[in-house]
Amino acid sequence: MAELKTNLNIVWNGGKTGKGTLTADYLETDVAIPTALGGGGEGTDPKELLVSSATTCYIATLTYMLETRKLPVVELTINTEASISDKGFNIAHAPQIVLAADATENHVQSAERAIEGADKGCEVGNLLKKAGVVIEVQGKVSLR
Repeated sequence: MAELKTNLNIVWNGGKTGKGTLTADYLETDVAIPTALGGGGEGTDPKELLVSSATTCYIATLTYMLETRKLPVVELTINTEASISDKGFNIAHAPQIVLAADATENHVQSAERAIEGADKGCEVGNLLKKAGVVIEVQGKVSLR
């Protein structure tokens, strides 16, 4: 794989109850220390950014796989939940693929395989798994 580089910049103001502005090529968002940790909570926190990265990687990989398979996708959504505790770090992806009403059983089965394949192909998820994060995927394919 070719080397990929990412450049980010954060400007922080206001101490621990303040916030920063994170900017990258296609991203600008406020970041902050959560109120539960004594911060102001006026922006996303590092855990949300990490889970967002894993979710974005998964759905982009899934999108690529579905398009490569030329499946008649009408809608693609994902809901991700993460829990972090003394027991560990768990991420649960719940992708929902809606195929066209005239999709065949082969299309449905191919979409179901893509749900599993995207988990194996997501590089961010694979890095997190190597670090001990448990990632589960429970997807659903339906017709419209």
